[in-house]
Amino acid sequence: MPAKPLPELVDFARRNSPFYAELYRDLPARVEHLHQLPVIEQTAFWAANSWPDNRLLTGPLTDAGVYKTGGTTGVPKFSPWTRTEHADSVTAFGAGLVQAGLRPGHRVANLFCAGELYGGFLYIENALHHAPVDNVRLPVAAAPDAYVAALIEDFGVDVLAGEPMKLSSVAEHLVKHGKAAERVELLLFGGDLLFADLRPILARAFPRAAVASIGYASVDAGLVGAPVPGDDVRVHEAFAHRTVVELVDDVTGEPVTAPGTAGRVVVTNLFRTLMPILRYPTGDRAEWIDGECRRFRLVGRSVEGARVGTVAMPTEEIRDVLVANDPDRAISGMQLVQRRWDGKDGLILRLGCTEEPPPGLGERLVEAVYRARPLYPEEVAAGAIHHLGVEWVPRSGLTTNPRTGKLQQVVDERPPA
Repeated sequence: MPAKPLPELVDFARRNSPFYAELYRDLPARVEHLHQLPVIEQTAFWAANSWPDNRLLTGPLTDAGVYKTGGTTGVPKFSPWTRTEHADSVTAFGAGLVQAGLRPGHRVANLFCAGELYGGFLYIENALHHAPVDNVRLPVAAAPDAYVAALIEDFGVDVLAGEPMKLSSVAEHLVKHGKAAERVELLLFGGDLLFADLRPILARAFPRAAVASIGYASVDAGLVGAPVPGDDVRVHEAFAHRTVVELVDDVTGEPVTAPGTAGRVVVTNLFRTLMPILRYPTGDRAEWIDGECRRFRLVGRSVEGARVGTVAMPTEEIRDVLVANDPDRAISGMQLVQRRWDGKDGLILRLGCTEEPPPGLGERLVEAVYRARPLYPEEVAAGAIHHLGVEWVPRSGLTTNPRTGKLQQVVDERPPA
């Protein structure tokens, strides 16, 4: 399906979708520029996308596939695609796999999750089918790590594609059994950012493998960005003639154009019409790396973090502190756990580890976090919150979404108010 000009896309949406008709009722009859449109407010968007009284879609569900999000950040969302929209999306995404490092003849083990309408496995499988180079597709899905390790050796797997936590789980299995999969050339991750704390275990298990993003897409936003070759796996660019990516200021909503300044990622899909995606916030933050605003670096989720009393604890900043103060690379994953006891809130750094951590490392990490976030020890001294705690667990002890395998970066274990 060819990309539609913006005026045509907006006109179609407002004529056929009650949601967009209401949202755009005060706009000019003809819209020429994206900045004339408001950024979508997600709560209203998904409230309109319900059944049986749907007010978002532009037509009936007569020939469509439906995906559903994993629900890690709220109520699961249903996202329908027409046959042609889906084919166009996976074709573009498949071309991006070559940019990520897919080569002719590669044997690819697809480890993404499947079932309950989740799109990860099926979307990647279709993208591999539509990739412009020959490849051998191994539809593994959610198999035990031992099975994946045996498959790598027995079938000569060149590429593993999966969630970062699944890739690290297979890596941990190999390391614990004294093995390294030297045959594997490429690790393609998707569905979540691959954080620096997972790099050491991946390097030990797959010493010859390059690591790359499989591409940037989501069930709700759809196609967003293609991977850009290079050492920085967080860098992507909009799919030409398919998507428009903007960064907008958190407070003003104005476009961010200066390189190095972070803003919310907002995407417009130029070919999707059954469920139009027009200036939709993906929930991620990014920064431009060039003056032309073509390539952007993902820097984290827009609302990811914990708050303990009055102290904000952004996951990205805390992770950077931990990695910088872990010279032996003992950490193989991190999540923030919020708890409450003795009438006060507290925060636990739940840290994955493959082997016994060095003595005293936990205390040094807490001191490093306190230096980076001095308000935290000040609030402890004032008696408002508990001291920061550390909980070492096997990598498998980190809480993940049971459907998608994604790491839950913040786990709230506090009792209901």
